[in-house]
Amino acid sequence: MNADAGAAVPALVQQVRAAFAEGGVLAQAADHYRPRQGQIDMAEAVARTIADGGALVVEAGTGVGKTFSYLVPALLSGERVLVSTATKTLQDQLFGRDLPRLRDALGLAPRAALLKGRSSYLCLHRMRQAGQTLAREETAAWRTLTAVQHWATATRTGDLAELAGLDERSPVTPLVSSTRENCLGSDCPDFQACHVYRARREAMAADVVVVNHHLFFADMAMRESGMAELLPTVRVAIFDEAHQLNETGVQFLGQQLGTGQLLDFVRDALATVRPLAGGLVDWQAELEPVERNARDLRMLAGPAAPGTRLRWLGQAPEGLDVNEWADTLQALAAALQRLCGWLEGVAAMSPDLARLHARAAALVERVAQFAAVGADGVVRWVDVGLQLRLVEAPLSIGSAVQAQLLQQPGRAYVFTSATLGDDPGLHWFTEPCGLEQAEILRVDSPFDYARQAALYVPRNLPKPADAAHGGAVAALVADAARRLGGRTLVLTTTLRALRNIGQALQAQLQGQLEVLVQGQMARQRILDRFREGGQGGASGCVLVASASFWEGVDVPGDALQLVVIDKLPFPPPNDPLVEARAQQIEQAGGSAFKEYFLAEAAVALKQGAGRLIRRESDRGVLVVGDTRLVQMGYGKRLRAALPPMRQLQDEAEFLQALEALGPTRPSTTDRLWA
Repeated sequence: MNADAGAAVPALVQQVRAAFAEGGVLAQAADHYRPRQGQIDMAEAVARTIADGGALVVEAGTGVGKTFSYLVPALLSGERVLVSTATKTLQDQLFGRDLPRLRDALGLAPRAALLKGRSSYLCLHRMRQAGQTLAREETAAWRTLTAVQHWATATRTGDLAELAGLDERSPVTPLVSSTRENCLGSDCPDFQACHVYRARREAMAADVVVVNHHLFFADMAMRESGMAELLPTVRVAIFDEAHQLNETGVQFLGQQLGTGQLLDFVRDALATVRPLAGGLVDWQAELEPVERNARDLRMLAGPAAPGTRLRWLGQAPEGLDVNEWADTLQALAAALQRLCGWLEGVAAMSPDLARLHARAAALVERVAQFAAVGADGVVRWVDVGLQLRLVEAPLSIGSAVQAQLLQQPGRAYVFTSATLGDDPGLHWFTEPCGLEQAEILRVDSPFDYARQAALYVPRNLPKPADAAHGGAVAALVADAARRLGGRTLVLTTTLRALRNIGQALQAQLQGQLEVLVQGQMARQRILDRFREGGQGGASGCVLVASASFWEGVDVPGDALQLVVIDKLPFPPPNDPLVEARAQQIEQAGGSAFKEYFLAEAAVALKQGAGRLIRRESDRGVLVVGDTRLVQMGYGKRLRAALPPMRQLQDEAEFLQALEALGPTRPSTTDRLWA
């Protein structure tokens, strides 16, 4: 911290006030800017934290303008700043739109850099390998690879997001990008032109570096060059979308082993050893047992719905035969160990073979770890999908945050999101993140929710546990969507409800409205279609979604006027991580339901409701298809977590509100929305 920090506090705060004032630089740079007290309060708190050091946690409601609230003081401070986001979408928005606008408005010229994980960048070496090994008979993949090769001659950044036809689900993506395991580092023949290391060099020289939480925690866990080098030189770190920090950190600070990871290793190994050491060993015969045992491991779990998690409290995951599980892991370990011996003998022949040997040795260690009994203080589970993923994770990131972030005197940390808890202390966020001593600031949304939005809880719906509940929700949505001409987002709490409600709506609205269902096309494409369709009155859309669509979805204006949440979003009690956290609270003498389940539901409900009103001119209705919200005692706490919308008492009021919103609605002076 600067020696004159005491004088810097009022100076920086004064600069921030001037920037946000009416007639200030922000007002001069933006035609529609007007001062908002909540935004100014947050900006001043961020400025004080930057000057003094310490940790600040800010919950800033929708519409506050929190991005400018932290970027303006960060840029005016002249400090080196790290900004971390939960999503690549916000990361790209910050770097490509918000930072350039503010730099121009403030008349500053800080160097900014965008830094993503390895898998987001083109690897020239692996692209060349893919061109040599990918069969031309694989027509679609070959066309995609050809497009990548053509783009590679023109791109400066190597960011795969520049390629519109390529996403993370493409089978070509892992062939043309690197991972920590297969990267050759400085031994790579393309090291000087490497897009990953070029991005990291630019980040080391930049004044503002924009990263994402996944990269932040991955590098923290591995202490790899990148964040490990960057963090010590940055005095100010800002975490936006901070509500995802704990869950992201838990995944990366633990250990994982996936059958997909093993199969990728086998594929890469065959592509590497054949041209470099093909005649020395029957590599196909040595790799076949690794592939077979990886597939056997997946088969042990049998068929399962995507997203299934199996508890793992004893020697094997719940429902799996202990002996079969142990035997398969042992056979996998033996196959890897034998392969590792062969690779050690050829490792000196090339950097590719040396890296392959290191990967094999790391897999041997990881299999041995999961074959042994789990350590104290962690929870284990198995994710079941097309592949099997073995996970061992801490229950929270609190100790890691304390050890890695908050032990440096004078450093400034800002954590912000629209949703961080449902109590004044924001304990839902601060406790698992080890931030109980941080300064807390809550800034309310500037929206007039009582005028702009209404809440409706249908009293006649079946109970959520009733098999008829999903069909009843679909029927309600179908009728309401017809009245609105689409403009409807349905958020489900489970993938089963997503499928059931989605299928029912597609059947009921066929030929009338387009029903978009998550998973039937890429996320961005489905959102673009919803926004476009929702603007066309009779050609409007209904979107049925779950999981990631509860947050980060921004559809302002008439395109979205009805949000329906199928039931209260309590975390699944049989989820291994949820169960372990609940047990920890109970063992400490607390109430898992009050301290954990209700808090989680309140935050999720608040996030889902936040999709409805995105601008001061928006109008809409939120429907929660769960009578517990009004009939159970704890419903009061959950309703308090929602924005202060007016409540519709019965179906007649609900239909009247829809009529006022619909394609033939009266003028905006209608008494319902005046």
